[in-house]
Amino acid sequence: MEYTIRAAQPEDMGQVFKLIQELAHYEKEPDAVEITEEDLVQHGFGDQKMFHCFVADTSDGIAGIALVYPRYSTWKGPAVHLEDLIVSEKMRGSGLGTALLDEVVKYGHNLGVKRICWEVLDWNEPAIEFYEKKGAHVLRDWDVVQLDEAGIKNYIESLN
Repeated sequence: MEYTIRAAQPEDMGQVFKLIQELAHYEKEPDAVEITEEDLVQHGFGDQKMFHCFVADTSDGIAGIALVYPRYSTWKGPAVHLEDLIVSEKMRGSGLGTALLDEVVKYGHNLGVKRICWEVLDWNEPAIEFYEKKGAHVLRDWDVVQLDEAGIKNYIESLN
């Protein structure tokens, strides 16, 4: 199937949202998605753009996305974080993942970043193999640390 990789538009966010939900099911977290299609439009295309999204557009609609945002490394300087690279289950193995990652790397290169980083679940061996074949280093000695919404609220309350 032929496809085009392009920058997402606000009208794509419905299909992008469906792919995000598909990823949540794949990662065994079907109820974890709290954002809405409207949030994606506001956050990706509003006055304070929070992310950039590439889509893989096919004759059947959007079959993949790569969503990135800027970061800064105190050791390296400007960086880009790849939040998600999603290819619909029916299109895996078609080259869409490679095409999307290619676009992310070109985007980062054009911005002059020193690093492109992302996380991958330790049980997602197909993704780990894919990234390692592309030359990425999977740092298995680092743990992801997060404060969720409740954690942030509790932290703030503990300051009083």
